[in-house]
Amino acid sequence: MATTLKEKSNSQIMDENRRNDIVLEVKDLSIYYGDNRAVNGISLDIEKNAVTALIGPSGCGKSTFLRSINRMNDLIPSARAEGEINYEGINLLGDNIDVVALRKEIGMVFQKPNPFPKSIYENISYALKFAGIHKKSVLNEKVEESLTKAALWEEVKDRLHTSALSLSGGQQQRLCIARTVAMEPTVLLLDEPSSALDPISNAKVEELVVELKNDYSIIIVTHNMQQASRISDKTAFFLNGDLIEFDRTEKIFTNPSVKKTEEYISGRFG
Repeated sequence: MATTLKEKSNSQIMDENRRNDIVLEVKDLSIYYGDNRAVNGISLDIEKNAVTALIGPSGCGKSTFLRSINRMNDLIPSARAEGEINYEGINLLGDNIDVVALRKEIGMVFQKPNPFPKSIYENISYALKFAGIHKKSVLNEKVEESLTKAALWEEVKDRLHTSALSLSGGQQQRLCIARTVAMEPTVLLLDEPSSALDPISNAKVEELVVELKNDYSIIIVTHNMQQASRISDKTAFFLNGDLIEFDRTEKIFTNPSVKKTEEYISGRFG
């Protein structure tokens, strides 16, 4: 009996440790646009302080899934979701969720850079002021901290009050990342953040993502197989709304368990 109790205790400890490493638990999630189901009953756990890449051909459901995490799909009248996305014990799909507060906790950066038509400084400080921070010294500190985290401070510190639209595309995207991290989220959702950038800017964004995982849990949608293999810890392969395979990135790219995964990785379709 003592051995059984000990084994049960160890099992419970292992399960508790596993759960402590998980930031999001997705359970049987389906997403619909009207009568069309875009995501088909998927389940997966997103690890803390790791980069999770979502790969698959266009229209396979990966961006739809990403947007469901911070309820961006709510902006589409025909969209609805079933199942659970649990964060800190709360189902984010519940009717009582404050989506404004949610989007501070789970920030999103889109495919095309979308800086505000304001100064570099105001792009960061605007949201902070809206959140109730008005003391100049605190705003200055937050702006510098956010731009530093986005590896942009040294490039713009002498022109903070010039238009953000004067920045290059890569700099604008890093500014959008800085604007998001200024709100101190826990999770960062990145929807093909470097697909519209030149190779040099793309490399800088990739380096930034790897560095940011020390402070955030990151989920990134990418069509770039090499990018996924370079920067992610785990990879989820989507196809026709189904989650085909989800595993450590090294295994997905070297020894996938599902033939469809191997065919996609090797470029036979998609």
